[in-house]
Amino acid sequence: MKKIISTLFFIGLFFIGFSQTISVKDAETGRPLQLVSLVSESPKTSVTTNQQGNAEFSGFKGAEVIEIRLLGYQSMILSYAAIEQNGFIVKLSQTQLSLDEIVISATRWEQNKRDIPNKITSISVKQVALQNPQTAADLLGTSGEVFIQKSQQGGGSPMIRGFATNRLLYTIDGVRMNTAIFRSGNIQNVISLDPFAIENTEVFFGPGSIIYGSDAIGGVMSFRTLTPQFSQNEEHLVTGKAVMRYSSANNEKTGHFDISAGWKKWAFTSSVTSYDYSNLLMGSKNGPDEYLKPYYVQRIDSVDHVFTNENQEIQNPTAYTQINFMQKVRFQPNKHWDIQYGFHYSETSNYSRYDRLIETSPSGLPVYAVWDYGPQKWMMNFLGITHESDNLFYNQMNLRIAFQNFGESRIDRRLNNTRLRTQTEEVEALSMNVDFVKLSGDHKLFYGFEYVINDVVSDGKAQNIKTGAPIRVPDRYPASTWQSAGVYLNYQYRFSEKTLLQAGMRYSHFAIESDFSDLLEFYPLPYNKVELNNDAVTGSVGVVFKPSAEWTLSADASTGFRAPNVDDIGKMFDFQAGDVIVPNPELKAEYAYNGEINIARIFNDKVKIDITGFYTLLDDAMVRREYTLNGQDSILYNGEMSKVYAIQNAAKANVYGINAGLEFKLGQGFGISGRFNYQHGEEEMDDGMISPSRHAAPWFGVARLTYIKNRINMQLYTMFSNEVNYENLNPEEQQKDVIYAEDENGNPYSPSWHTLNFKAMYQVTDYLSASAGLENITDQRYRPYSSGLVAPGRNFIISLILNF
Repeated sequence: MKKIISTLFFIGLFFIGFSQTISVKDAETGRPLQLVSLVSESPKTSVTTNQQGNAEFSGFKGAEVIEIRLLGYQSMILSYAAIEQNGFIVKLSQTQLSLDEIVISATRWEQNKRDIPNKITSISVKQVALQNPQTAADLLGTSGEVFIQKSQQGGGSPMIRGFATNRLLYTIDGVRMNTAIFRSGNIQNVISLDPFAIENTEVFFGPGSIIYGSDAIGGVMSFRTLTPQFSQNEEHLVTGKAVMRYSSANNEKTGHFDISAGWKKWAFTSSVTSYDYSNLLMGSKNGPDEYLKPYYVQRIDSVDHVFTNENQEIQNPTAYTQINFMQKVRFQPNKHWDIQYGFHYSETSNYSRYDRLIETSPSGLPVYAVWDYGPQKWMMNFLGITHESDNLFYNQMNLRIAFQNFGESRIDRRLNNTRLRTQTEEVEALSMNVDFVKLSGDHKLFYGFEYVINDVVSDGKAQNIKTGAPIRVPDRYPASTWQSAGVYLNYQYRFSEKTLLQAGMRYSHFAIESDFSDLLEFYPLPYNKVELNNDAVTGSVGVVFKPSAEWTLSADASTGFRAPNVDDIGKMFDFQAGDVIVPNPELKAEYAYNGEINIARIFNDKVKIDITGFYTLLDDAMVRREYTLNGQDSILYNGEMSKVYAIQNAAKANVYGINAGLEFKLGQGFGISGRFNYQHGEEEMDDGMISPSRHAAPWFGVARLTYIKNRINMQLYTMFSNEVNYENLNPEEQQKDVIYAEDENGNPYSPSWHTLNFKAMYQVTDYLSASAGLENITDQRYRPYSSGLVAPGRNFIISLILNF
């Protein structure tokens, strides 16, 4: 019997030695901390704590240096032995100041932010919970470093460092979200993402083409969704969250629920969110009367009627609804393999394109009776496989295979016109990424391969709404296939504890095949099929210098590119009355050349200052220029003679600016912080003149007074943006007088604005928290630069969050 007991005892010790759990807690409150990153280089391993603050820790056995980090907390570096001596419990203290942070977007692998020469901003779950953003676009805007443009309530188009739309890249769980029909005009695809299902957001500033390929010129927005967590003991782990939110400015009613279940080797996460937004109410104070909405259109008894809007501050129509669903499954057969499957689905109702519905004819009547985006749909099936092995080729390997389906529609009808046109686009996108990391002493090698293929199907149709008779209309795009393949290599060498060098290179090949056969009956195109094959080579080199734990300097020079897509070479589009864009099959890639310097310093653990200066040159920029088709400068489009334009490699552009931040720890839980962004852009026009860049937002930023103590988190803050006068508006923007205010000369301009806001969150119990806020307290009437939608007026937000 004693032998059996002894045997069982030693078996138990053996099991404990190879299956050890670590617990990470808040040093002041003792509450478990979720999403804490623990990283070791030797042995090479990393984990993240679950909702109970636990993580499997046996893989760290023998590690001398384990980095423990969570945004908003003081980072710690401990050995396995020290943690073991403390009973495998680690307590982190809150702080507002830190240069250390774990980020992923720079190389697709977890790294210390101080080892990266580029600027990266993280938006944590804690920040999101306090700010309560309504959409993923608003989530990005809470950073104070991304400017958001909106043409309608169901929208949000980020601007970063003077670039926007298809010159910025979105990734979701490391998968490219940009498609072959991402256009140069404002896009709203980011609203397909669910803020409640996102556990971390990063913004990588500047060209990211080495890792991410085409489109990553101005920056990369990386979203990581909820990760299923395993149980750290023999009992299964069940966690979840339920949220209810109300917002007064648009009578928002939102409900969210997610639940996770985990065992030793299997884990599951389900998430669902329902959004319901009514028409948006603008502010009533200090704003131009031009922003008011004096009318709306309804069709009654087969006749269009223009009605007076009783409350001209209500932007009618802007209402819409949305549903998001996510399901994830995770399987870990052993410590070397981690397999994840994810399913995402998002669908909106129809929502009106507000900026087109405020256009009026010379008679003063609305131009359009209907201008809607049809249901915007996004679906993704994702398989991720991670393998850890200390072999000749890699220490870690990550394979991502994803299939995405995107659906969008445009529905329009002019006032008193019986033709209702619907253009429907569907893109099926298959992608595969294989990424490797190999460590060897002070050397670190990241390399990988990417393949992406998009299949574009476009369908244009119309009908006479009076008779029901079909009307033949052209498709928006030709039937097309867009492909891209790339291979990259990124190398880091640590000269010393203070100095690190990083250099990288990527080769990409892209191809487009488009069939214009179905368009020939509408347009005098000189071809029926177009093929485009080209390649691009990009590189980067950067250096990081860390004189001390409180001081970081870095510099980086990099190139980025954007390959032509189907929207560039194949779109037929009337961007305004009398002007039409036609296909151009002779496009090539545009290139960005970027340089930046980053400085960050902490003084006496009280003050943190960081500043980035950058300059970007865009060469062979794809821009809209006058064009001829079969020698003609005008064609008949939608029954109207229209001047011909096309996207061409016909310009240079440059953007320079600074991004600066200040954080000041006052003590007793109080703090002051702020961010300021200045960018100035210029682009070459078709007549050789230099014009302000369309997507260089005016200087903007945020300043905050914060209080964080025990169970309460409060923030009083102001957001602000500078004026853009008529002379500094891009010529394309000057033509959009309908979305701008009028200056004293009757010319369009974008006035400056600022808002005062208050947010508070209180942890009622360990499971229940309440959040409330008052945005735009002074009820300012303002419209962010280039936006068609006027921003919300005074807005009261309340939400209840139940964690279990």
